[in-house]
Amino acid sequence: MNSSKRILVAPLNWGLGHATRCIPIIHELMQHGHQPFIASDGVALALLKKEFPELPAFELPSYKISYAENGKNFKIKMIWDSPKVLKAMAKEKKAVKRLVKEHSLDGIISDNRLGAYYKKVPCVFITHQLNVLSGNTTWMSSKAHQKIIKKFDACWVPDVKDKPNLTGKLGHLKKSKLNIAYLGPLSRFEKENLPMTNDLTVLLSGPEPQRTMLEEKLLEELQGFAGNILFVKGKIEDKQIREVIKTEQGEILHYNFMKSEELEKALNQSGQVLCRSGYTTVMDLAKLEKKAFFIPTPGQYEQEYLAKRMQKQGLVPFCKQEAFSLAELSRISEYNGLAQFESNVDFSSLFEVFSVAEETEAFSRVKENSEPTSTSLST
Repeated sequence: MNSSKRILVAPLNWGLGHATRCIPIIHELMQHGHQPFIASDGVALALLKKEFPELPAFELPSYKISYAENGKNFKIKMIWDSPKVLKAMAKEKKAVKRLVKEHSLDGIISDNRLGAYYKKVPCVFITHQLNVLSGNTTWMSSKAHQKIIKKFDACWVPDVKDKPNLTGKLGHLKKSKLNIAYLGPLSRFEKENLPMTNDLTVLLSGPEPQRTMLEEKLLEELQGFAGNILFVKGKIEDKQIREVIKTEQGEILHYNFMKSEELEKALNQSGQVLCRSGYTTVMDLAKLEKKAFFIPTPGQYEQEYLAKRMQKQGLVPFCKQEAFSLAELSRISEYNGLAQFESNVDFSSLFEVFSVAEETEAFSRVKENSEPTSTSLST
C-alpha cells in the first residue's frame, strides 16, 4: 500500500473562515507526506492560492450565496436561494467526480461544501455546526444538515468534545450515530509575545453586502479612537493595498488583505480586536489569547449565538451592528478575553480514513470509468 495519498481539500466560499481553518489541515497533510489538492471558488479559492501557490488548485461551481441587506430578511433570502444551492450542489458533485478521476485522488476533505462528495473514495466533512441554528426552523435545518453529513465517512468538528468548549450546542449532540471526531480548535496562528504596536485591530470578512456596510460604519465610528488602528478589510485582491488614514487622535493603517504570516504577527502585536463573531475568528482569537469585541453579522443565527454565549461567559462583549458606537469598546476591559484550549490531536489516526487498499481503489476506478456520468443529486 502506498502511504502517500492525494487528498482534495474543498472549503465553502462563505467569507474567509472555512478557507483559513483549512490551512492547518493542509499543512498537516503535507507534514504527513500526503499531496493536497485545493478546490473552491471566489475569495476562499483566491486566499488558498496565495497561501499555497505551489499546490494544484481548481475552481468549483459557486453557490452564489449573498446576505440580505436587512438582517431580518436573512432566512427568507436563504430559502429563496435554496434552488440555486441545489443546482450548484449538483454541478459541484459532477465537478468533484471529474477531479477524482482525472487526478487519481484518494480522498476528499470538504469544509461545509455539501456536494464535495464522491462515494468511490473516503470523504470527510468538517463542520462546527452539527446543529444549524435558524430560529424556529432550527430542528429542520439541523436534521437536513445531519442527513448530508451521514453520507460522509467521518465528520471532523473543530472543537473539544467535553465542557468547557467553544461551540456549545452548535457542535455537540446529545445522541448521534454520526462518526464524529473532535479536532480541538483549529487555527492557522501561533501565539508569540511581541511588543504591542496596534492599540486596536479590526478584522472584516464575510459575504457582501454586509461586509461593506460594516466597513463603512466602523471607518466613521473609529475616527475618534485614541490610538493606532490596524484595519484589515478582508477583500482578497491581486495586489495588497496599504493606506494610512489620519484620524482625530491617531491613524488607521488600512489593508485590503493580509496573508497568514503577516496577520499572525499583527494580531500578536494587537491589544484588542474588533471583528465578527464567526467561529474561525473565535478559534484564532482563543489561540492568540486575545481580548475582543464582537459584532455578529445581522440575521446570522450562528454568529449571534456565539456572541451571546461568549458575553454570558464573561469572555467577550458584543452589540448589534446598528447599535455600535465608539463608546462600546470601553466594555472590553470588563471581560476576560479568550484563552487557548489544549488539545492533542493525532492526525495520523485521523488520516487513516483515507487508507483504502490499492486494489479496491483500482477496482473502483475501473468500474467507475465504465459507468455513464450522472448529474443526479442522490448518492
